[in-house]
Amino acid sequence: MAVTWQGSFCMEVTPLPCLLTVFGALGDLAGRKLFPALFRLHRRKLLHDNSGILGCGRRPMSHDDFRAYVRTLPELANVPDAEMAPFLRRVYYLAGDYLRDETVRGLAALLDQAGKELGCTDSSRIFYLAVAPDSYLPLVEKLAGAGLLSEPCESADCSQWRHVVFEKPFGHDLDSAVELEHGLLRHLSERQIYRIDHYLGKETVQNILMLRFANLIFEPVWNRNYIDSVEITVSETVGVEHRAGYFDRAGLLRDMFQNHMLEMLSLVAMECPVSFEADRIRDEKARLLRSLRPLDPADLMLGQYAAGNGLKGYLEEPGIPPDSRTETFASLKLRIDNARWKDVPFYLRSGKRLNERRSRIVINFKHIPYSIFTGIRETDLSPNRLVLTVQPQEGLTLELIAKKPGPKLCIGPLALDFRYASILEPGESMPEAYERLLLDCMLGDQTLFLRSDTVRLAWNYLMPALKAKEKITPILYPAGSPIETVCR
Repeated sequence: MAVTWQGSFCMEVTPLPCLLTVFGALGDLAGRKLFPALFRLHRRKLLHDNSGILGCGRRPMSHDDFRAYVRTLPELANVPDAEMAPFLRRVYYLAGDYLRDETVRGLAALLDQAGKELGCTDSSRIFYLAVAPDSYLPLVEKLAGAGLLSEPCESADCSQWRHVVFEKPFGHDLDSAVELEHGLLRHLSERQIYRIDHYLGKETVQNILMLRFANLIFEPVWNRNYIDSVEITVSETVGVEHRAGYFDRAGLLRDMFQNHMLEMLSLVAMECPVSFEADRIRDEKARLLRSLRPLDPADLMLGQYAAGNGLKGYLEEPGIPPDSRTETFASLKLRIDNARWKDVPFYLRSGKRLNERRSRIVINFKHIPYSIFTGIRETDLSPNRLVLTVQPQEGLTLELIAKKPGPKLCIGPLALDFRYASILEPGESMPEAYERLLLDCMLGDQTLFLRSDTVRLAWNYLMPALKAKEKITPILYPAGSPIETVCR
């Protein structure tokens, strides 16, 4: 579908100078996502000229050695030297065990040095904890003890803030999540804590609120009177890959449902916030999570991939116990007890080692109440559907009923298909989720980050399923199966 972009309301700004420290700088996340995203922000001129990046890792190396390492990352290896050189001049490195006092003291000294060299001695600072979750609290305690988390002013619009970014998981269950929250709040305020969920950085997910609340045609029908059901699906072709130890302890419910799935559900089903501000949006997400009907284990189905289609089964993966009952697939039907969504089922499905990589949200509208077309019943006509594709090609599809051109009365479904990439300028690429999230962190915008109450509410909702799964033997499905056959 040809689309012409006529937008004129752009609120993107370049943040003030800041120094960003990445703990776990030699790890997988930093190499695949963080440094490539930071480079793209630099290339888009969305990093202030005086901002700097400090990598902290255990392997001994010099600043230049680390810059050479960043230069050879797969995502950056083909970037011309002329483009990489200014970015690499921003980059510093500190070797050491970040849980030792001398390393944290060394970090404080390096931050001062980098600030002087880059001309940002009074800049804000971000600490990105791309480390194991059990290191979160000890590392925060070390940073706080060294005075690195203290803000020189207390107001929310302080221009010299200290932000700390955490990756999921935020706890293993409700009790551990509450314990983590209490530990963090001993040293940080809620406005300093940035709990990242990369799904919220995807364009389609970001656009849910615009689609609903900036377009009059959708909000009046976004309720039980017109919507029959909602499906949220995330299917992956990969297995557990290098995360066998973590995944076998966590399982798919903890890995996907507690965060990604319930966050997307919240955006789809929440009420209109009073303003487009972080806490007003997160207030409505929390209110929605409080409206979820208590989970019934009878509405839960779990699966585990077995060998099939030339692929090994879960129990054959390196590092997986041969008697593991950890789920790699989950399907859940849930209900929301409020006036908007009474009796509308929401189906959440996600799995690994399926036949395609696909994430989407499907709004299934009801059949028309009466057919005026001779010989055609209401149920003969496909109901309208709105499909929001999160990956691989972000966009949306609206399925309508229309007449086929010609002398005969031929009625059938028609898809209006839009892809976000179609409105980009020539040579421009779709921004990655981490680009948006890192930029928002530098801007102090918490809209796309999780708040402590929504983390607790998500765990609280999911706890009956986590308890029930201990007694459930997952069904086996062949690796490479379509998700529709697993759900059947």
